[in-house]
Amino acid sequence: MDDTRRRTRPIRQLHHDMNDRPFIVIWEVTRACALACRHCRADAIRARNPRELDTEAGKRLLDNIASFGTPRPLVVFTGGDPFERPDLADLTAYGTSLGLSVSLSPSVTPRLTADALTQLREAGAKAVSISLDGAHAATHDNFRGVPGVFDDTLLALDAVRDAGMRLQVNTTVTAGNVLELPLILSRMLDAKVSLWSVFFLVPVGRGQELQALSATDEEDVLHWLHEVSTLVPVKATEAAHYRRLALQRARSEDLDGDFPPGPLRRQLCAATERLLTGKEVAHRPARAPMDVGSARGFAFIDHVGDVYPSGFLPWVAGSVRERPFTEIYRDSEVFTTLRDPDALGGRCGQCEFRTVCGGSRSQAYARTGDVLSEDPTCAWVPATT
Repeated sequence: MDDTRRRTRPIRQLHHDMNDRPFIVIWEVTRACALACRHCRADAIRARNPRELDTEAGKRLLDNIASFGTPRPLVVFTGGDPFERPDLADLTAYGTSLGLSVSLSPSVTPRLTADALTQLREAGAKAVSISLDGAHAATHDNFRGVPGVFDDTLLALDAVRDAGMRLQVNTTVTAGNVLELPLILSRMLDAKVSLWSVFFLVPVGRGQELQALSATDEEDVLHWLHEVSTLVPVKATEAAHYRRLALQRARSEDLDGDFPPGPLRRQLCAATERLLTGKEVAHRPARAPMDVGSARGFAFIDHVGDVYPSGFLPWVAGSVRERPFTEIYRDSEVFTTLRDPDALGGRCGQCEFRTVCGGSRSQAYARTGDVLSEDPTCAWVPATT
C-alpha cells in the first residue's frame, strides 16, 4: 500500500469554537422504518410517532440551528427512515433557504426511488448516505432483516450518484463481518464514494445482540483504515482513538517497528492486496480525521425533540420543545461536562491524547454505565498509568 504518512496534517481542527456551535447536527426526523436492522441504535418502529416534531416545529428547529451564524452547522436528516416523512422535501428546501447544508441518511426501501432523490436534490440536498454492512447478500441482508436488500442497496448507490449528490457509505463493523471489509472497500472504489464512514458497534438497542470487536482487533482495523484512506476518504465513527492513532503514526519514523501488525491487520492487508491487484486505483492525500466528537462539535436531536450528545449515548441534555437548541448545546450540563477532558476517568483521564481523543463516551457508557469512564474499546495504555 501507499505510504500512509502522506498527509498535510494528522488531525483536522475546527475553524470555530466548538463550545459555541456544533460542526454537525443529526436530526432524527422520524423513528419509523420498514427495516428491522440488527444493529439499530433506535429500535426503529413501523409507524410514525404522533409526538414527532411536525413540519412547523421542524422549521423552528432549523431556524434555531441557522441562528448559530456562519459557519453554520451541517444538518443531516436521519431516522428510522426519513423518507417516511411526506414533508421531507419541504424541510430540505426550508433548511437550504436558511443557508444550511442539508444531507440525508435514508434506509433502502421502495420509498428510495430515482424520482424521490431528484426531488430532494432540487430541494437542495447535498449528499446522501447509504448503509452497506456486508460484502455479500447473506451478511448485509442478515443485518437489515429483509431479504434482497443487498441488491437494492447496490442499485441505490448508483441512483444517488446519478441524481448528482455526494455519496457516503456507512458500514457497521462487528466481529461477524470484519473480514469482509477489504471487499467492501473494493466496492467503495467501484462506487466512487465521497466518504466511507465505518461505525464501530456500540452495544445499544438491537446492537446488543451482536458481537463487537475486541480492543486489540479494533486497533488493527483502525490501522488498516488509516492505510487504505489514501484510496478512499475514511471516517471512523465511535472510535475516537482513531485520532490518537493518526497522531502517533504521523510522529513515527518506523511504522512497522512502532506499530507491528496483529493477526487481524495482517489478514485485512493481505486480502486488500489480493483484491486490488490489477485494479486501477488512484492514491490521494488521505483524509485526516476531524477533532469532533459527542458534544464537541456534534449533537443529535431525536424525533420528539430531545437533544443528546450522540445518537448512541442516551443522556438527555434537554428538549427543543422547552429550550432553544442553541442554549442546550452551549450551556447544558451534559454538553459542558463532556467537553471537559479533565472530567474523564480511568485511562482516558490520564491519557496524553485526551484533549484530541477523549475516547468514545457512547462506548464507555454502553459498556460500563459511566459516561466519564475510560473507553474499553481503546487498547492504548498511557505512559502515566
